[in-house]
Amino acid sequence: MADVNTGGEEGGKKGKHSKKRAKKSSTRIDMTPMVDLAFLLLTFFMLTTTFSKPKTMEINMPFDDVKKEDQMKVNNAVTFLLSENNSIYWYFGEFKKGETQLQKSNFSKDGVHKLLLDYNKWAKEEIENLDRQRASRAIADTTFKRLASKAKGDKRALMALVKTDDKATYGNVIDMLDELNICYVGKYALVDLSPDELELMKANP
Repeated sequence: MADVNTGGEEGGKKGKHSKKRAKKSSTRIDMTPMVDLAFLLLTFFMLTTTFSKPKTMEINMPFDDVKKEDQMKVNNAVTFLLSENNSIYWYFGEFKKGETQLQKSNFSKDGVHKLLLDYNKWAKEEIENLDRQRASRAIADTTFKRLASKAKGDKRALMALVKTDDKATYGNVIDMLDELNICYVGKYALVDLSPDELELMKANP
């Protein structure tokens, strides 16, 4: 708001020959409404802004104090062995020296991605069914997340073990973990490579 102050004629003379002088005026701008508006906007943005959350990935690491004889046998699990030159070897089930045969794969659409979807078909169908229910508003988003997490952790769902030698790249490990998340694999861990597995990898260049 602006106020205009005007002053009267100087001298107070109103005679016949008195000169009329121009009226002096001064302008004063009231900044109070603008300050109030600024604080209202500041409060609005503070209450409605969503702070960015750091994007993290959960990785299950093995305990060092677990004895070999106390480890659970791996049944419904696929093991990936990563090495140099983007090499990916894999086998299904428990490793048995002299019996386990390594197979080679890659990060193409018909490689690791197809392999994981085929072995994890049960969890894939369960989660896609839940997603359809969420799309039709049969279940809420929070219910979908809870049931999807439960499906990934079910004993019928696939488990993946990722092992690397000293020549594997960090980028390949991240790519593998991304594929696991895309293919609905909720149970996975980074595990140390055993000497027998390393020897088998060297025998399959």
